[in-house]
Amino acid sequence: MEALQPYLEAALKKEVDHAIVIETSKVLTEPWVRMRCQFGCFMYGKSLCCPPRTPTPDEMRKILDSYRCGILLHRHIRKGYKYVDEFNEIIVDLERTIFLDNYYKAWAIGSGPCTRCKECNVAGACLHADKARPSMESCGIDVFRTAKENGLPITVVKDHSQSRDVYGLILVE
Repeated sequence: MEALQPYLEAALKKEVDHAIVIETSKVLTEPWVRMRCQFGCFMYGKSLCCPPRTPTPDEMRKILDSYRCGILLHRHIRKGYKYVDEFNEIIVDLERTIFLDNYYKAWAIGSGPCTRCKECNVAGACLHADKARPSMESCGIDVFRTAKENGLPITVVKDHSQSRDVYGLILVE
């Protein structure tokens, strides 16, 4: 969509490596992805932005199908989680800009667990609901396949010292 071009350019100016418009039908959901959160991530169940409190893959597919397109954003992180947090901040700020430009359905999903609070208020409301977003993975999105099938780079990280590719998605209608 040509109308989204200014947002792609804005993302690139904020040091996002790639920003492309994709049809939501090209965002792939799989039930096994959420299982990787449950049996592989130390944050499972400890955050309002992590499973089991995030949309299931089936629910996410319904959400995706209620949009025509989204902006897929990629950033290569050399090291450090603070850079993932910065990337997620860029995504949320861009979502807000898009929303204020009359795309009232704009909604972002980021990368990795939310780290806004030292300890999440899982028994109550999110203290940062204006900025906190679930990750693509926590909603059952197969980020690896979605990235690869849209021509973007991604590799398996073998340990936390390695650089990595992180992704976010802003749904737009």
